[in-house]
Amino acid sequence: MELNPEGRTATKRRAIHAAATEVFLQHGYLGASMDEVAAKAGVSKQTVYKQFENKERLFAEIVLATNDQLAVNLAKAYAETLDGATDAREALRALAFRLLESLTADHVLQLRRLVIAEADRFPEVCGAWFTSGFEKSLETLGQALTGLTDRGLLRTLDDPTLVAYQFAGLVMYKPMNRAMFAGTRERPKPNELETLATQAVDVFLASYGA
Repeated sequence: MELNPEGRTATKRRAIHAAATEVFLQHGYLGASMDEVAAKAGVSKQTVYKQFENKERLFAEIVLATNDQLAVNLAKAYAETLDGATDAREALRALAFRLLESLTADHVLQLRRLVIAEADRFPEVCGAWFTSGFEKSLETLGQALTGLTDRGLLRTLDDPTLVAYQFAGLVMYKPMNRAMFAGTRERPKPNELETLATQAVDVFLASYGA
């Protein structure tokens, strides 16, 4: 049975979205072409423009959609490692390791570079990527850390979101900045991730441990 027109439209839109994500991450905004997006999606360039109006609109949708998924994944990581935890060190190490694994993934690093590179060209889109993604996720992390305080595992946190920023900074600063400058080939090895997670948690608990 043939799909109805609405179903075919949704299928084409998803194909264009996936193709455009690949093209933008690989070539950046200026290097990306609508012709290549259309070819990868298996549709005509006219169809791409019909679905997304122009290259700017397509870029915005790609950036914000990937951001939404990242925020969902981070919230899931917080819940699975911190909710109900009885050992702060063990729980925070588990969270730190998951953050290191997920945020140093090739596609996440490529997306981060893309957003930084286009921040001046598209300040509203790239600003929203930060505020509705990482900033919002750190507010969620702050709430999860407050849960550890409520169970007597951390000191009282006057500014939970700031504390969440500090935790994320301890965990991510070295590998994230190295990857930003040296490329995705410099992604840390698993044993290095474990060491970074352990050391970050040690420093964090020296300040905020109960």
